[in-house]
Amino acid sequence: MPTEPAQTKPPGAQGAPDDDTGFDIPDAPGTGRPDSTEPAQVIRAAAEAKIEALEAELATARDTWMRTAADAQNARRRAKLDVEEAHKFAVSRFAKDVLSVADNLSRALASLPPNGQGLDDRLKNVVTGVQATERELLSVFERHGIKKIAALGAPFDPQLHQAVSELQDPSRPNNSVAQVFMDGYTLNDRLLRAAMVVVAKGGPAAPPAPAEPEPANAAVDADGA
Repeated sequence: MPTEPAQTKPPGAQGAPDDDTGFDIPDAPGTGRPDSTEPAQVIRAAAEAKIEALEAELATARDTWMRTAADAQNARRRAKLDVEEAHKFAVSRFAKDVLSVADNLSRALASLPPNGQGLDDRLKNVVTGVQATERELLSVFERHGIKKIAALGAPFDPQLHQAVSELQDPSRPNNSVAQVFMDGYTLNDRLLRAAMVVVAKGGPAAPPAPAEPEPANAAVDADGA
């Protein structure tokens, strides 16, 4: 009977195992290579690094946003204050000009004899009209935030008073206002015009001045600054 030809193996396959399934058999625990790393650990480490980077970016963005929001809020607050200041003191120049009208009315009334003695009825009616005009003018001042400074007898305050001279008067408290040459006024608690006064010297110590709201700035200039 014919015999089957002998099967020859390809060169280089001498001694190779006949049964090769193509699967890698993992090493036994404790026998793996020292540099081997589990894929899950690699993925977890990369994810943690990415999370840390994103958290850092989030913190930076949050800080930038908070600073921007604070700057915007401060800008709005400053703008609101500027508008309020403009509304309060826009009439300062006009108010200073009108003060001369009040001064003239006050001088006219001060020049009259006490209680209108020696005046006929017609002049008394004129005086009554001037007094009513002065009261109405002061009322208008009050409605628009213009107030007269009560200086006579008060302790001298350089923020509200301007001393034009000194008077030796032991009967009055030292450094108090003995006379008022020209009334002073404030506009919304800001000095509009200082009162021109005479300061008493030589008397007993004056009591401390009552607490007054400090003027926001110096006297308002002609431009209303």
